[in-house]
Amino acid sequence: MPRYFSNTTSFIQMQAVGDLPSDVFNWLSNCLTSTSFSSIEETADELSIGWTRSDNIEDSTFDVPIAFRRDHHALFSLRVDQRRVASAVLKAHVVREEKKFIAENPNFRKPPKEKREEIKELVKLRLLATAHPVPSVIDVTWNFTTGVVTLFSTSTSAIDRFEDIFKKTFAGVHLTLIHPYARAKGLLNGALLEALIAANQANSDDVTALISSNRWIGNEFLLWLLYRGLNDASEYIVNITGHSKEGEKFSAWIDDRIIMEGDSEGGGVQKVAVTGSQDLYKEVRSALTSNKQITSATICMEYGENQWKLALKGDTFAFNSFKCPQIHIEQGATVDEVSEMEAVFFEKTYLQEQGLQYFDSLYLAFLRARLGSSWGDQLRLINEWLEHGTQQ
Repeated sequence: MPRYFSNTTSFIQMQAVGDLPSDVFNWLSNCLTSTSFSSIEETADELSIGWTRSDNIEDSTFDVPIAFRRDHHALFSLRVDQRRVASAVLKAHVVREEKKFIAENPNFRKPPKEKREEIKELVKLRLLATAHPVPSVIDVTWNFTTGVVTLFSTSTSAIDRFEDIFKKTFAGVHLTLIHPYARAKGLLNGALLEALIAANQANSDDVTALISSNRWIGNEFLLWLLYRGLNDASEYIVNITGHSKEGEKFSAWIDDRIIMEGDSEGGGVQKVAVTGSQDLYKEVRSALTSNKQITSATICMEYGENQWKLALKGDTFAFNSFKCPQIHIEQGATVDEVSEMEAVFFEKTYLQEQGLQYFDSLYLAFLRARLGSSWGDQLRLINEWLEHGTQQ
């Protein structure tokens, strides 16, 4: 079963920008086929990267809609097969070959530098030829209504590799990470959007600059959410369009894991992790009053009997361990059946989008407070709570 169908996944989201053809799924079929995965099992190649079907990673054909099309979504996977040789194994074999060279060439106390490099390369190639390629697979969804591409990994190396092959596959379309500032711009308009732009601390539109210069957004969002949850203000209103009706109430709060970072006295960055139930979060408040910032925290969101839980990375808004309500599979059915796979996809997608609707509603509530005229008063209450731990 593809990892996408797991109740708990980690992912980032990107916005696809570019003009798409009218027959988008036929175009997608051709593009995916052009850079589809090719096995290196019967070759001596070290690495192979390409697209496969999510329901069968051994199948790299995209000639029928069921291979990847799910209504206005596409679902496919990036497969990377790589042969690796453990460094300790490589070193042992190299030493053995160097000793053999010295035995055959007694005038040398050790092989010359060029010979050592040659031996190492030949040994590595020989060992790679006998090593089985190790596969890794990352699922991808693309919503063609919103243009949002979701990559089910938060690994920096995986993201870089994905962006590289995406660029080669889909000419004319580029991806932009939906980081806190970008997500805020997508939610705001009018005076609040102008206030956000004025508060932007980056000196360019480069994504790296927008993230690094605007860490305050994620830091203050998590602080605001922590304060409200610990002071009996964990109820929110759905305020954006989605699967739940606007105006409906849901609850949200920071759960039992908080990561804080700040400069240490000896230089460098000091990290503080707080887990489990806390007495008025004294340790957290102490760290925050010592110039630490909340950089990551576990957030719970609850609507009726359903709960969503995620570990949010404040600087990038990477969603780690995003847990949806349990997916319901008909008794006796298996996810190997095509119809059931589709049904599970739509249910999982619905629950994930619903959870993100609550998250965006929560985030928009913060943005309205942070960029509104009353933020000074709210910040004063937060600072008083940090100093004294009293409920305001």
